[in-house]
Amino acid sequence: MASPPRTFDRELIATHLRQRPHGIDDFVTGLALDDLGDRLLAVTRSFKRALIMAPDAAPLPHAGRSGEGDILFERAATIAGGAELVDPEALVLRHPPYDLIVSIFDLQVVNDVPGFLARIRAQLAPDGLFLAAVIGGDSLTELRRAFLAADAEVSGGAFARVAPFIPLSDCGGLLQRAGFALPVTDVETHVVRHQSPLALMRELKALGASNPLADRPSRLATPRLLAAASAAYSQLAGDPDGRVRATLEIIWLSGWAPHDSQQRPLRPGTAKTSLAKVLGKKAGET
Repeated sequence: MASPPRTFDRELIATHLRQRPHGIDDFVTGLALDDLGDRLLAVTRSFKRALIMAPDAAPLPHAGRSGEGDILFERAATIAGGAELVDPEALVLRHPPYDLIVSIFDLQVVNDVPGFLARIRAQLAPDGLFLAAVIGGDSLTELRRAFLAADAEVSGGAFARVAPFIPLSDCGGLLQRAGFALPVTDVETHVVRHQSPLALMRELKALGASNPLADRPSRLATPRLLAAASAAYSQLAGDPDGRVRATLEIIWLSGWAPHDSQQRPLRPGTAKTSLAKVLGKKAGET
């Protein structure tokens, strides 16, 4: 089989993460972990063997709680630091099968997304749960549009300066393709305000989220380009007080390893009650 295209430069991402200032407030991961806590509490299931992973495992919790009790997490890193390092493109975990696997933003650094999900599925116990947070497709749409306008003005072309994100409409299909049962996806949308477009760019760099693309421009952004992008950004998403808005989507994916106890759709022709009867209508009535 052909190898998937190399979208992300994982070595560069590792460098970006290592260069983050000490004590940086990674509020994006914080939002995801807070939401994870609420989601686990809503699950009335105990998890004896659980794993949580992320590109940088340092901020990940060692423990959590479901609706049935405490969870102790084994932790793994898919890029750098904080725990045992695993290769997301091969993904051999230490102690499978797991009752619960949680992935926080690993899908932002994986070139083979369907393969990654299939390997997760293969290392879950029957009826095991997979939860994943991924940055959604409309995230940083303002920054992407601003750079497109600036590149057109300054160089007469267009360059990939903001990483692509997975749209919500694709997530359910990816889970089904990987063999998960009962797939569910939903999105949390946040609007984050910054003092200026340059302040947003500096924060992305500090978080280690600078351009991670393998096919990125070979030349650094010039002051002229940054000025043009800032002006375009302020026109697109500027507020009367001079601050600018940035869209952040966090998509949540969940699916279960198949098990005989799970609900399944009826085979065609086996239903005992017609839809018309359920709706209180006679057959043929419109």
